Formats: sequence, structure tokens, C-alpha cells
Amino acid sequence: MSQRKSINLLDASRSPAKTIWMLAWPVILDQTFRTMVQYVDSAMVGSLGAVATAAVAANSATIWLVSGMMYAFGVAFSVIAARQIGAGETESVHHTVRQALLAVLASALVVTAIMRSIAFKLPVWIGVEEQVVPVAGTYMSYIALAYPFTILFSYLSNLIRSSGDTRSPLISNIITNIANIIGNFILIFPTRIISIFGIEFTMFGLGLGVRGAAISTAGASVLSAFILFGVLIFKDSPLRTPFKGVSWRVDWPLMRQVAKLGTPLALERAVLSSGQIILTILVTHIGTVALAAHHLAITAESITYMPAFGFSIAATTLVAQSLGAQKKELSLDFAKRCLRYGIVMMSVAGIFMFIFSKQLMSFFTPDQAVINLGSRVLRIEAFAQPFFALSIVISGILRGAGDTKWPFINSLIGMWGVRLLPATLLILVFGFGLEAAWSCMVADLVVRGLLNYRRYRKGTWIDTWRG
Repeated sequence: MSQRKSINLLDASRSPAKTIWMLAWPVILDQTFRTMVQYVDSAMVGSLGAVATAAVAANSATIWLVSGMMYAFGVAFSVIAARQIGAGETESVHHTVRQALLAVLASALVVTAIMRSIAFKLPVWIGVEEQVVPVAGTYMSYIALAYPFTILFSYLSNLIRSSGDTRSPLISNIITNIANIIGNFILIFPTRIISIFGIEFTMFGLGLGVRGAAISTAGASVLSAFILFGVLIFKDSPLRTPFKGVSWRVDWPLMRQVAKLGTPLALERAVLSSGQIILTILVTHIGTVALAAHHLAITAESITYMPAFGFSIAATTLVAQSLGAQKKELSLDFAKRCLRYGIVMMSVAGIFMFIFSKQLMSFFTPDQAVINLGSRVLRIEAFAQPFFALSIVISGILRGAGDTKWPFINSLIGMWGVRLLPATLLILVFGFGLEAAWSCMVADLVVRGLLNYRRYRKGTWIDTWRG
């Protein structure tokens, strides 16, 4: 199979800056578009009231925990594939792709069964108010059904990006997120009269509320997985692998290598997501308004780290391919540039968030108490953006080098030592509100960013993985 159409990211005739931006801008646009759709999604649910918002908020951290851990092993496969692509080992790349698909099948069956069984128990464990429990349980039960496709999408998007193709995941997300919005309009609200530019028409709707939002989200996950699977099968790239006449037996040495790379990253995601769950539990003690403001403010601020996430993905791919090709100096150059671009863009985004905090919150809910509280905590968090950029981009650099241990350790220190312990004391012992919880969040992001920067400056990460 000819590979002439695939992109050589290490081509010396192309400037490093051009290569980085070629990879980063589709990821930034992809994640920004996804976040904007999440904005619309949250606004639709928020219009149903604080109980509906709290029901989704009660599940959000758990969803991030499960998805994050699956994402971690998807990243591990993608780093291995990127190294093999950089070294020109086409058959090894194909083998890695097939092993990733086997891992998707195994993990999907386990995760779906577990999440379906605990769907209605999670809100009780978190401690939400009684009227929120059945709504939250229903939401999670539908989301759990789509986990096989969510996991497949996570693995495939990482693999496809590792080959230098960041546009296909972007196109997939644009299509599926538009489908999600349309699904929300139809499934969440009842049939109603809508006016657009002075033109009134009847919009059909099923009026399913939060359940409708869950069904729409699950359906979008299924669609996105099918689109990327089509890209894997039909698009000419180093990842395009034959399915017939090849071995589908589990390669245990490769799986152990994936586990070695992915486990620290999965633990990092577990530390962060479980910390978010505990913080959510703490916030529930403040009240439903605080929980709603907390959830919506997190949604609002998520758009500010899209640039850093884009450069993090670019750094992982470029560092991994450069090291696979035995080009250490090039990998260092890519890393330095990605970090610089990420810090500048995220700092600008933080300024934007500080200035327009009330407008951001107003987009999600008409509840003035939620708007006021959410805008206050957004302004507090705006000061952490440059340090958060350090954390995000450097984590991507280290992942590309196979150094996944130190980001995990630094996240453990920041989340549990700097964020949760002080927040627990301030909320439960001294009776402080949501502002105190978010101040602890800022301290965590600052500490985590500085610790990651220390590891980056040390330079030993470049020789971490010799596999």
C-alpha cells in the first residue's frame, strides 16, 4: 500500500514552527468547537433548572475519570505508534493498531458493565440532594451504554493524531457535535414555537429533559467512533492496516509496554478525576446553587486551555516521532516551541476569561445567583492560566518521551496536597464557600505547573524510554 500521501513531520525542508502549527491548529479548533457545543449542551440543560444542572454535574467528574483512564492507554498506543512511524517501521505500526483494537474490545465490555451497574448509586455516594438522585442516575445509565464507542473514539483519535493527521478528528467532531446539538433540540425540549430572525416556526420535540441530553450525547459518541473507524480503514496513512491474513493474537510484551507507559498516565487521570469528584462532594455541602455554579464555571473555563491542549498533542507526536528517528535535537526544538506558544495563548485566554466572566456564566443559566457566584470564581482562576499551560504542554512533551511517571507524581502532590486538603478544612471546618475551593484549585495549578517545569528543565526526560 503506497504511503506517499502521508505527511512526513520530520521533513527538514519544513520549518519546525510550521509543522507545530499544522498539527496544533486543528486540535485547538477541534477542542474549542467541542467546548462550544458543551456550552450549548450545558445551557440547554441549565434552562431546565438547578436540579437538572446538578444532576449532570454530579456525573461529570466520574465520566472524566473513566474516559480519562481509557484515554491514557490510547495515548500509550499512540506514542508507540508514533515512534514506529518515526523509525519507518510500517509493519510494526500495523501490528500496534491491531493490538489497540483488541484492547478497545476488552476494556469496553468491562467498563460498560461496571458503569451500568452503579449508575443510580453514584449520585447517592456523592451526596447530592434527594430530588437530584433519580435524574442523575438516569443520565449516567444512558451515557454508560455508549462507552464502547467512546473508548474506540479515544483510541483512534490518539492513533490518527500520532500519524500527523489532526484534521480527521476535527472533521469527525464537527459532524458529531452538530448532530448532538440537533439531537438536544429534539430530545430535551417539548414541541414549541421558535422565532429566528423574526420568523416563527414549530419545532418538534420529545420533551425528555435530562434523559434526552444523555441520549443525544450517547448517540454522538457512536457516530464519532464510526467516522474515525472509517478513516482508519479507508484513508491512506501509515496506520492503514490489513485485517485479513494477519495475526490477531494478543502480543503480551507489547501490552506490557503499553501498561508501563499508560499506567502512570491512567493513575494521573485517576488522581485528577477522583480529586474532582471529592471536590464536587465538598461543594455539595455548600448547596445546590454552589454545585451548579461550580459545574458551569468549570465548563466556562475549559475553553481557555484549548490552545495549550493543542500544543500538548503536537508536542507528544513530534517528540515521539523525533526520538523514534533518533533526532534528539529536533525533539528538544519542538518541545521548546510548543511550550512557548502554549503559555502565550493560554495567558491571553485567561485575560479574556477575567474580563468576560459574567457574560460566560450568563450563557449557561438565567439564575442570577449562579451567575454571580460563578463569575467570581472564574476571575480567581484566571490568574492560574500561565501555570496551567506549563502543566498541560510539558505533560505532552514528557508523554512523547515516554516519561509518564513524573506528571503523575506532580499531579498527586498538587491535587491532594495543595487543592483537596486545604479545601476540606476551609469548607467543612471553617465554613468557607465556593471561592475558597477555587482558590485552592489555583494553588494546585501553580504548584503543578512549576513542578512539571522543573522536570522539563532537568532534561533527563529525553532518555527516559529506550524501548
